Amino acid sequence: MTAPTAGVHARPAWSGWVPTSPCGPDCLPAQHAPTAPFALVALRMTALVTVLLATVAAAPFVPSSARGRWMRARCAAALRATGVRLRIGGAGPVADGALLVANHMSWIEILAVCAIRPVRMIAKREVRDWPLIGAVAVRTGALFVDRAGLRALPATVAETADALRAGDVVGVFPEGTTWCGAAAGPFRRAAFQAAVDAGAPVVPVAVVLAAAGGAPTAEASFIGDETLWEALLRVLRMRDLECVLTVLPALEPGTDRRALARRAADAVAGVTGVPHPMPAARRPSVPAAA
Repeated sequence: MTAPTAGVHARPAWSGWVPTSPCGPDCLPAQHAPTAPFALVALRMTALVTVLLATVAAAPFVPSSARGRWMRARCAAALRATGVRLRIGGAGPVADGALLVANHMSWIEILAVCAIRPVRMIAKREVRDWPLIGAVAVRTGALFVDRAGLRALPATVAETADALRAGDVVGVFPEGTTWCGAAAGPFRRAAFQAAVDAGAPVVPVAVVLAAAGGAPTAEASFIGDETLWEALLRVLRMRDLECVLTVLPALEPGTDRRALARRAADAVAGVTGVPHPMPAARRPSVPAAA
C-alpha cells in the first residue's frame, strides 16, 4: 500500500528532545473528500462526547479483571462514533510484555491501537490535561513523558522497561509527533532502549488512513499548528474514512537500540511505502537514553 503524494519535505527540525515535523496545511489534498451532511457531523460529535463521558464516569466501577476488555470496547466505540472504520490485519494477537510501535499521523491511531488489546500508551505530558481524553489516558495507565525535559527521559525509559517486565503491552509512536502520511519521521530510540533493557519483543504496527476507494489520504492527519479540535472536526466532516492497522511479526530486541529502531521503521515502511529516515546525529548534550 502506498502513501498519498505530496510535495518535497525538508529534513525535520529538532529542539532538544522535542521532534517537529515539516508537515502542515500544504500537505492536505487540494481537493477535499466529499463532506458529510451537517446533521451527520453533529450526530458523530454527540456520539463521541457521549462515549467519552460514559467511559470516564464508569471507569472507577469496572472490575480490574475486566478493565482491559472494557477499555478495548470503549476505544472501538469512540472510533465508530467518529465514523472511522477500523480494519486490523497481519500477524495476529500481540503477546504480553511487548513494545508496540507504530507510525503516527493522527489521534485516530491512538484509539485504534488501544482497540487491538489493552495497551499502556507513552504520551506527552500535555495529553493528561486534554478534556475527557486526558482522563481516559490516565484510566488506561498511560506513561506520560515530558518531551521538553531531557532529565526525566532516563526515568521514563526505566518505567517503560519495568512495565514491559511486568507483562504490560506498552505502545509508543517513536516519531514523537504526527506526520501527514506522505512523509514520515525518524524512529526515536529511547523507547527501544526500554525493550532492550527488558528483553522485550518489539511489535511494529503500520497505520494507513484511507478515504473512499481505499486510497491513502492526508486529510485525516493532525499536522502543523492546528488544534485537536480542528483536526477532530475535519475527520468528523469526512464522509468515508478507514484506519487500517497491519500488525507485523515481532522483532527480538537484541542489544543495539539503534539497529532495533531501524528494523522496526523498515518493517512499517514495507507496508506504508513511506521510508523513515535515520534520526539526526545526537548532540553531545543529550544523555545516553535519548
